[in-house]
Amino acid sequence: MLTAPPLGTVRQRLCTSTKDQDMRRSVSLIAIILVTAPAVSAGEWVSLFDGKTLNGWSKAALGKATYEVVDGTIHGTTVEGSQNTFLASEKQYGDFELEFEVKVHDKLNSGVQIRSREKTEADGKPVGRFFGPQVEIESSPGQSGYVYGEATGLGWLSEKPKDKGHAHSHIKNGEWNKYRIVAKGPRIQTWINGEMVEDLTHDAIYKSHPKGHIGLQVHGIKKGTGPYDVAWKNIRIKEL
Repeated sequence: MLTAPPLGTVRQRLCTSTKDQDMRRSVSLIAIILVTAPAVSAGEWVSLFDGKTLNGWSKAALGKATYEVVDGTIHGTTVEGSQNTFLASEKQYGDFELEFEVKVHDKLNSGVQIRSREKTEADGKPVGRFFGPQVEIESSPGQSGYVYGEATGLGWLSEKPKDKGHAHSHIKNGEWNKYRIVAKGPRIQTWINGEMVEDLTHDAIYKSHPKGHIGLQVHGIKKGTGPYDVAWKNIRIKEL
């Protein structure tokens, strides 16, 4: 003779079975969501300039040079007697790959700051001075593509420019030139028009500047000189 299990045992089994079914349904639902959800690819290229406005950029506190959008470019123009001026990305970046095209006046020194910021009281005066690693831009023959420690007190971070007789001609004077910069940890690599210029590892500058803003420089000029200009276009970045 078969004996029916106690009512409490039946309820317990039914409850356990229901929980198991709910668990299986939840797992299945999560799997479906993961499979059907849109893929978000890490390291996608993002444009930093829309070709029409300076949205996403702001001028650093010090410096009087001007920036405006001209014919789909960010166009910077010198002001007599002004110190170095920077147009900075509002967003900060750490490890990244950066590409842009640039055309610079033959008599103007310029550059692109990476992982940079404005000085505060804690960093030392003058407060508001934009500082950090800078990838050089100037006419040929020159030091374009090498890395300088703008307002850091370190001077050239790259070794070759410390030899005053060293220069190269990768920049095509009076024309658009394509830059590529890869910054990953303490290593900074640069190319101009497809030619590698620098492969630098600098632990000290990485320690003080592990991340920061991108900055477009219009170098200061003496009174009675200029005006000179520099323009950028097709600025895009991919975070690594």
